[in-house]
Amino acid sequence: MHCYVYASLRKADSYLWLAERDAFASLPVELTELLGPMRLAMELELEAHRKLPHEDAAQVLEHLRSRGWHLQLPPAQRLASTNHLAYGHAPSDGQAR
Repeated sequence: MHCYVYASLRKADSYLWLAERDAFASLPVELTELLGPMRLAMELELEAHRKLPHEDAAQVLEHLRSRGWHLQLPPAQRLASTNHLAYGHAPSDGQAR
């Protein structure tokens, strides 16, 4: 699958993988607010068996096929709460309301 990788200009070492070039309209609002402005970092042909430094290629492909995007955060910031962005929910700040 041909895909496009964008680097966040607001959040260091955070990348957004897209199935279609510049397809930002399909992203949850919370995600676009979190990442801020983006720049195209690279485009590549991704296959499930390809080795990626920080991501599982099969999982990236599954996300690209199912929702059109995949979020790659720095290793120290990969929290379970980030998954909420995939479903349009803002991450919890840990405080009960």
